[in-house]
Amino acid sequence: MTDITSLSLTSLVDKVKKKELSSEEITKSFIERSEKSKKLNTYITDNFENALNKAKQFDEKPNLDLKLPGIPIAVKDLFCTKDVKTTAGSKILNNFIPPYESTVTQNMWNEGAILLGKLNCDEFAMGSSNETSFFGNVQNPIDENLVPGGSSGGSASALAAHLTPITIGTDTGGSIRQPASFTGTVGLKPTYGSCSRYGIVAFASSLDQAGPMSQNVKDCALLHEIISSYDSKDSTSIDFKRNEYSKELNNNIKGKKIGIPKEYRVDGMPEEIEELWKKGIEYVKDCGAEIIDISLPHTNYALPTYYIVAPAEASSNLARYDGVKYGFRADGINLIDMYEKTRSEGFGSEVQRRIMIGTYVLSSGYYDAYYLKAQKVRKLIKSDFDEAYKNVDAILTPSTPSSAFKIGEKTNDPISMYLNDIFTVPVNLAGLPGISIPAGHDKKGYPLGLQLIGKAFDEQNLLNIAYAMEEKIGFENKISDWWMKWVKIVQNI
Repeated sequence: MTDITSLSLTSLVDKVKKKELSSEEITKSFIERSEKSKKLNTYITDNFENALNKAKQFDEKPNLDLKLPGIPIAVKDLFCTKDVKTTAGSKILNNFIPPYESTVTQNMWNEGAILLGKLNCDEFAMGSSNETSFFGNVQNPIDENLVPGGSSGGSASALAAHLTPITIGTDTGGSIRQPASFTGTVGLKPTYGSCSRYGIVAFASSLDQAGPMSQNVKDCALLHEIISSYDSKDSTSIDFKRNEYSKELNNNIKGKKIGIPKEYRVDGMPEEIEELWKKGIEYVKDCGAEIIDISLPHTNYALPTYYIVAPAEASSNLARYDGVKYGFRADGINLIDMYEKTRSEGFGSEVQRRIMIGTYVLSSGYYDAYYLKAQKVRKLIKSDFDEAYKNVDAILTPSTPSSAFKIGEKTNDPISMYLNDIFTVPVNLAGLPGISIPAGHDKKGYPLGLQLIGKAFDEQNLLNIAYAMEEKIGFENKISDWWMKWVKIVQNI
């Protein structure tokens, strides 16, 4: 019999509805595998006992009309979960237990899903490697020496290691797509405003967006169908007619026009990435789509624009963490001293760096020179995409400029770390949907991803193109369960 944890989300749902598997069997399998996978450091907080009880309750009174009937799911620890600790990977929220639920997670529970636990992430989602978390770095199941990407590194690692059948992350500048690329999984960053931001710990409010991370495109479509909804509690939520993405999924993309932006051929791009991109173009052609060369002239300004706008919004959002009402509080001789010590001790170095950058660009005398100018350039970047979409249906690019790098390799070089977002950041600045799908391996056998960028609110078309390409590519992840061998060694000592 096939191991339960290796089954896709849609397979698990199908087996529950056919009564071939119970929720308790599925939940127990994922818990047991997660217990043996602690070396990966994917979980910050587990909810195993409660999850198992809820699975038993579901089996007693099953509702097989639900889209996620009794399916256990672990989620990024940036989503507030009622009565379950939510830390955002930070010391300053180490004791925070929300009295409310995020809309996105509530949508999943409404469809029958069960919370397995909260997954590790870069502190306040600020990072591209999952090395900034207060709870330690996450390891990539591909290789113990590799980062899983960030900030949704715990989500990507848990998914690739089959510790959860599907998961959700957040994407501010590539935090779903980059870790998906590094772990050989699928990650969708939806259009800004498609998924509610209510109950998500904020990083940069005009850029943050929740999205699904999955083993395949079909699973991704199903979860996006569930989590995407209008929410009056989120002022940026958009009320538009949403598709039944999984039911409307198809691989017929004949006649679609796919744009190839010349500006994404950056200096020093590894030959492997260039070759992957060329293969991706051939896959698209094989599917019957047409390739069109396009220009996105302001692409080179995307990274500096992002690293002005995002820290500026972060410095404002993180001002609320003062140790007064909730979260970590340091001892001080007076109120001001308490504030200063709480924030200096509660925030890690990367978060402090971005708060300082953000405060600087918003300060008197520098606002016009930096923040206001960045917002004007952001508009130009969006206009580039608007112009391109007059001639194409989607855009194809690499997901990342390299495969996963080694743990510690870039920790002392923040600029090099930030460059990992070079292909993903423009999508967030323009508010567009983007999806990363696994498309090949480098010479070391590490996964490489291709990114598809779509028109605003055109996720169905984006998913269809990704679905067609996925079938042509036939990607297989190369995971040896090395951390399981480590467990056996420890047990034998």
